[in-house]
Amino acid sequence: MADRYPTSVPYRRAMDGYHTYRIPAAVVTGAGTVLAFAEGRRGSASDSGHIDLVLKRSSDGGRTWGELQVVATEPRRGTAGNPAPMVLDDGRIVLVFVRQGPSATEEKIRRGQVAAADGRRVFVTVSADDGVTWSEPREITASVKRPEWRWYATTPGHALVLRHGPHAGRLLVPANHSLPPAGQDNGTEGKYNGGHCLLSDDGGQTWRIGYVDDNPDGYVNVNETTGAELPGGRVYLNTRTDSTAPGTRADACSADGGQTLELPFRPQAGLVGPVVEGSVLWCDAPDVLLFSGPAAPDARALMTVRASHDQGLTWRPAHTVSGLPAAYSDLVRVDGETVGLLYETGNFGPYESIAFRRIPVAELAAPEHPAG
Repeated sequence: MADRYPTSVPYRRAMDGYHTYRIPAAVVTGAGTVLAFAEGRRGSASDSGHIDLVLKRSSDGGRTWGELQVVATEPRRGTAGNPAPMVLDDGRIVLVFVRQGPSATEEKIRRGQVAAADGRRVFVTVSADDGVTWSEPREITASVKRPEWRWYATTPGHALVLRHGPHAGRLLVPANHSLPPAGQDNGTEGKYNGGHCLLSDDGGQTWRIGYVDDNPDGYVNVNETTGAELPGGRVYLNTRTDSTAPGTRADACSADGGQTLELPFRPQAGLVGPVVEGSVLWCDAPDVLLFSGPAAPDARALMTVRASHDQGLTWRPAHTVSGLPAAYSDLVRVDGETVGLLYETGNFGPYESIAFRRIPVAELAAPEHPAG
């Protein structure tokens, strides 16, 4: 198994001065370098507090990794995270991410108990040298976050540069937000979750809000969302949801480059798993849509890549990593023969490490192939 599916571990708990690494995102640069982003959590595994956005680079397809780099921080030792990287045709890497103050937590933000300066703010940084150095982060919050939105998060995972159709070149970052509550609610209820995307038509210089899908009816609560461009430029979006709708996933499509949705997000009960982030990736030649995420129905475990041969209507298991604990993940096309999977996993808990597995794309595309 180890030889057939080479697996490396770019991040391990308690290494390089960080308590825990979480929230993986991966892209491959024009030079073929694999960039593995994560949140480096200083004091604990908590989702808030002192968290830096970190990076490791691989020049051999994810087999070995260089030294840890800190890409972005929050100046007051708050949180910088939710990496959403994209590789442009000119070789630049655009990275969108969020920051929050050191005392802010998701619960406080959802309750409206945090000042705007300490709440969720959105930034962009750019690398023009294959991820070696990064520009000073530039804030874009006013362009992409409505004043009434409280919680806010980009993807997490890789974002999109559209390649086909009338919107070729557009940058698209799936994101989510929370609405202010009504009645006796306090804002922490899942029904106030909503989804949207960020769009840029000038290489990341200016940004705006694309589709918005939020309806506090408790049926589908759009949360962490991932996207893939289908042939012809149609965009497929898949989201985490914890709601009364069947299953824990929902999906939607956009025919206009993310500006609007053809239909609101609807349940995708064919993807069985816990409430957790997932990743999708379209693979040209052999024309297959992939989804990665834990497949245990009620636990963050059993990391599995599933495949769709009908652009997201139905799914089948294509590669099972292991039955071990596992949580967040991101898919990336490493080269013509290989798909990479960057994922959280461990022997006794899902947040012990972030691993990178190389999987033959031919195996993932073959309908007759059993799960790995």
